[in-house]
Amino acid sequence: MTSSQIASTAFTLGTVAVLPFYTLMVFVPKSTLAKRVMESNIPFASLAILYGCLVYLSWTPSTLTLLFASKYWLPELPGISKMFASEMTLASAWIHFLVVDLYAARQVFVDGLKNKVETRHLVILCLLSCPFGIVTHLITKEMMKIAKGPR
Repeated sequence: MTSSQIASTAFTLGTVAVLPFYTLMVFVPKSTLAKRVMESNIPFASLAILYGCLVYLSWTPSTLTLLFASKYWLPELPGISKMFASEMTLASAWIHFLVVDLYAARQVFVDGLKNKVETRHLVILCLLSCPFGIVTHLITKEMMKIAKGPR
């Protein structure tokens, strides 16, 4: 397989791999299966292995130079842009996003179950834009507290 084919396959595999977990959290959130699966670390470990392989395959002698191009050893946009010109690096970044988004969605999901807060819309937001999902969860949780009133 060529580098491009590996990157494309990993991209598709990672994208498809997270869908069952989101499906459980959105369509059957109170099921025993959803709770058991989302409490597991297997989805994250599997995706982390895929991510690690892609990082390994995308690593070049210039990776650190591109990543820490400034005199302050901080990333700069031109270096990051050059680094992400590689399909393998892009695929690894996509898997990174998928893992982080799924992890955040799981945290929102588990917290919602614990605090009896509806999370279906929040889980979808975590999939689409993780920061919005987290912020919306915090707002929803506070609104639910206010709606319930003092005890």
